[in-house]
Amino acid sequence: MIQENLRNVAIIAHVDHGKTTLVDQMLKQSGAFRANQQVAERVMDSGDIERERGITILAKNCSCEYNGVKINIVDTPGHADFGGEVERVLKMVNGVLLLVDAAEGCMPQTRFVLQKALQQNLSLVIAVNKIDRPDARIAEVIDEILELLMDLGATDEQLDSPMVFCSGRNGTASYDWTDPASGTDLKPLFDTILKYVQPPEGEPDEPLQMLVSSVDYNDFVGRMGVGRVQNGVIKVGSPIQVCDWHNPDVHMSGRITKLFDFKANGREPIESAQAGDIVAFAGLPDISIGNTICDPSKVQPLPFVKINDPTVEMTFSVNDSPFAGKEGKYVTSRQIRDRLMRELLKDVALKVEDSATNDSFRVMGRGEMHLSILIETMRREGYELQVSPPHVLTHEENGKVMEPMERVVVDVPETYQGNVMTALGARKAILMNMQMMNSRSRIEFRMPSRGLFGYRSQFLTDTHGEGCLAAYSFISGFPLTIRTAKIRKTYHISARPAPGITISGRKICACNFSGRIVFYFRNFIYFW
Repeated sequence: MIQENLRNVAIIAHVDHGKTTLVDQMLKQSGAFRANQQVAERVMDSGDIERERGITILAKNCSCEYNGVKINIVDTPGHADFGGEVERVLKMVNGVLLLVDAAEGCMPQTRFVLQKALQQNLSLVIAVNKIDRPDARIAEVIDEILELLMDLGATDEQLDSPMVFCSGRNGTASYDWTDPASGTDLKPLFDTILKYVQPPEGEPDEPLQMLVSSVDYNDFVGRMGVGRVQNGVIKVGSPIQVCDWHNPDVHMSGRITKLFDFKANGREPIESAQAGDIVAFAGLPDISIGNTICDPSKVQPLPFVKINDPTVEMTFSVNDSPFAGKEGKYVTSRQIRDRLMRELLKDVALKVEDSATNDSFRVMGRGEMHLSILIETMRREGYELQVSPPHVLTHEENGKVMEPMERVVVDVPETYQGNVMTALGARKAILMNMQMMNSRSRIEFRMPSRGLFGYRSQFLTDTHGEGCLAAYSFISGFPLTIRTAKIRKTYHISARPAPGITISGRKICACNFSGRIVFYFRNFIYFW
């Protein structure tokens, strides 16, 4: 059965290409908000850290209606470190809306998310965004998109994917890139989604099957699972059985106590949902991402996507400094371990392992930012801990030690390209491509992931703050040619900023750590 009055779409793009801003305009123009309602910018970025840093960390669901058709929208992160969020939500949708900046063009994360969408054989709609930028180069970006599709082995049907030209900030879209001003609203975008994105299919008469692609928490109903109903009908009070494609030992039984449908950027309680609907449910406190909810009469798990392996590792341990326990609320190894285990339930790209000692844990993620967000979240929650410097994860293939590699794209003014090439060359980067765009240079490198550690501050200095750097990891990796010694020094993560630091007679260093000012004092780290 095909639900013609429903579309499930995920918005994917490189970081800062305008996904969340475009979702704001789609909600407004579809009538999701009252005329006199005060709506904040980037309404989907609800987390404190998301709003402070201006990035999307967690994928979020919302919906709007257009011409009697409900469009379920999944807003995804654009940063490479949170690529696991993109991979898991693609199982919920039937099509993707690929956003590409009209000035920056195709960036590393554009390649990553597009590759994942093509592998799932999802319907593709391409939107060239920010066409109102004065440095927009729409014709060149169109060619870049087509070249990227061919490079990723797209089919003829995928190469013929429709293309619209948008301004997310102004809320306009047009079919004609030569006349961007012809767009007055987002009607062309809505019409393209309805025409080219395939409606969901499912058999409502079959036993219930639903894959859990996301997990949320509510203070009133507790832990909730989010996913798309594949087959059957899910109802409040119905008995269910939980299984898992990758873990046959998972066996749980329970009942659905609450069921929620997504309305605009909120949730609305409902009594039932059928095949194709994206809903949230409560009643199973131990539900996790990748589980399948089934009818007890037919327990059959649904396959879940394989998430790319982590590339960076840090050691989290109990703070054993002289100042231990003075600022944190949760300081024991048991409390830190429980918090890390809870994080695993909603972050499929994270891995946690016990180390050789009882008071430390190996935490592995997709990048420095991925782990720094976790550290900052735990710090704000009152956890006090020590962390080691990050180092890359290696593995052996055919007797050779392999390390993760990065595809690095640098966009800098022509004046500073020499500084960047010299600095990255010293970090074992290999120049792959270079092109000129007016007065700026776009340079593509291949380099070891470890070479990017600590480079952000130097990059900002070398480019006078005018450069743009983006990267994503190759999972396959390349042979490790140079061994680097692991730094054993650990840093104390304060539960709150230091109230005052005496600098008289003390050596204090200040630097930038994951976008925040950090003061090093007696080998302790204080966020400021």
